[in-house]
Amino acid sequence: MPEIDFWYSIGSTYSFLTITRLDGWCEENDATVTWRPFNVRTVMSEQQNIPFAGKPVKSAYMWRDIERRAAKYHIHAKLPAPYPISDLALANQVALLGMQDGWGAGFTQNLYRIWFEDGIEAGSESAISEALLRCQQDPRLMLARARSPDAVAALEDETNKAIKLGVFGAPSFVVRDEVFWGDDRLDDALSWVRVGHVV
Repeated sequence: MPEIDFWYSIGSTYSFLTITRLDGWCEENDATVTWRPFNVRTVMSEQQNIPFAGKPVKSAYMWRDIERRAAKYHIHAKLPAPYPISDLALANQVALLGMQDGWGAGFTQNLYRIWFEDGIEAGSESAISEALLRCQQDPRLMLARARSPDAVAALEDETNKAIKLGVFGAPSFVVRDEVFWGDDRLDDALSWVRVGHVV
C-alpha cells in the first residue's frame, strides 16, 4: 500500500492542526505517513502568492478558523500565535536533519507546541533550541549542522521536489502524484491510498 507523503513547512499556521493530531490519526486509521519538510516561502514567492501577513481581514479569519478546527480536534492553542516566523528556512533545515536522524517529527511537534501553546516565535533560535532539547539533541551542534551548506542545499532540493510534484502550499498530502492541499484533505488522501478515489 502506498504511503502518504506529508509535505509541511514550519511557519505554516494550518500545518499546526495536522502536526498536532497526525500520530493519533495514523494509529486510528492504520495509516503510514512520511513527513517531508520544505520551504513554503520559496514556493509561494515563485507563484507571487502573498500569505496572510499584512492582510488583517484574511488574518483574522485564519486565526478564527484555526481556533474552530483546533476545538473540533480537542487541540489546545493560544491564538493568535506570533506570525510570520523569522527564520523559516533554518527551522525546516533542522527538521530535515531530524528526519534523516529519526527525531524530526518529534522536533516539529515540540516546536509547534512552543509556538502555538507557549507563544514563542518558531523561527527564533530560542524556540528551535528548546525543541531540540526536548528531543535530547544538542542545540549548538544541530544548529551548526543546520546552517551548513549541505543542509541549506538539502532543503532546497526537497523544496524543488515539492514544486515538481505540484505542491503549492502547506500542509499538502501526496499519494501516487495526486496532491491534496490543506489539513481538511487528510482523509481524502487516505481514501486515495485505499480505493483510488475520494469517498
